[in-house]
Amino acid sequence: MKAIQIHHPAGLDNLKLGDVPDAAAPGPGEIKVRLRASSLNFHDYAVVTGMIPSPEFRIPMSDGAGEVVAVGAGVTEFQVGDAVVTTFFPEWLNGRPPEGGFTRVPGDGIDGYACEYVTAAATSFTPQPRGYSHAEAATLTCAGLTAWRALAVEGGMKAGDTVLVQGTGGVSIFALQFAKMAGATVIATSSSDEKLERLKAMGADHVINYKTTPAWGPKALELTRGQGVDHVVEVGGPGTLDQSMMASRMGGHVSLIGVLTGVQGPVTTALLMNRQIKVKGIVVGNREHQLDMIAAINATGMKPVLDQHFPLAELGAAFRHQESGRHFGKIVVDI
Repeated sequence: MKAIQIHHPAGLDNLKLGDVPDAAAPGPGEIKVRLRASSLNFHDYAVVTGMIPSPEFRIPMSDGAGEVVAVGAGVTEFQVGDAVVTTFFPEWLNGRPPEGGFTRVPGDGIDGYACEYVTAAATSFTPQPRGYSHAEAATLTCAGLTAWRALAVEGGMKAGDTVLVQGTGGVSIFALQFAKMAGATVIATSSSDEKLERLKAMGADHVINYKTTPAWGPKALELTRGQGVDHVVEVGGPGTLDQSMMASRMGGHVSLIGVLTGVQGPVTTALLMNRQIKVKGIVVGNREHQLDMIAAINATGMKPVLDQHFPLAELGAAFRHQESGRHFGKIVVDI
């Protein structure tokens, strides 16, 4: 079968398409899937560029969607022809996060989904939402689930809450969609007035250009008449965390899910304590969370925002498009 592999030294010029052994026939409890799509995440970019070290010839990409082509003994949840989507943590089925970090994450600790076929435990997949294309389904398992867990699971978001989202990447746009689906008010930030207009068209109630308004935290506080927001989906990290805390209500909830401004830096702990803010680190979610998210999508008909499609052979070009920052929503790879 065809697959993209990382050749050393890691980098976008060393993503090579070639032939690798076909995925094995499924054993007991396993299914074999013909993959049809994947989507790009910052985590994938970190792996393919060497920011996260990987062994040579690793097959990248943590998202995958396709149809079942063979079923192993004992599998009752799926049958041949079913449309399925992968899970980010194949062995984290429910409950609290396990130890081990990314050691079993496809595209990082093990081979991922930049290939034509995969055989894995049936519990490494869930059904796709009804009416979704493979490309749409492939956007859910990292970005979509991260936003869902941040707001619906850890944040306990409810109708009438106020949510602040940062930028126009996949997680932030999913967070806007889930917030509006739940009846929340959304404040969105971006450095592009054009993108802010698109966010407003998607339902954002207030928008802030953080380039022309660097103190966007106090501005968000002003937009809430001094009350502050209930939830912040924090994708920047240490460089934006203080602004997020300034925007938060007393006892508000900040989901720390990104490191776009770095992996470490000073935090104003007095602000954290004085406003009694809850900061929760979020790394995607488990299979049970994904099933709940898909049930909510089936109930509402929500569809993801797709940016551009690239063929598997042009995975490097897809990541260069991601690097440019011009995208709005999810970049998809067709397999």
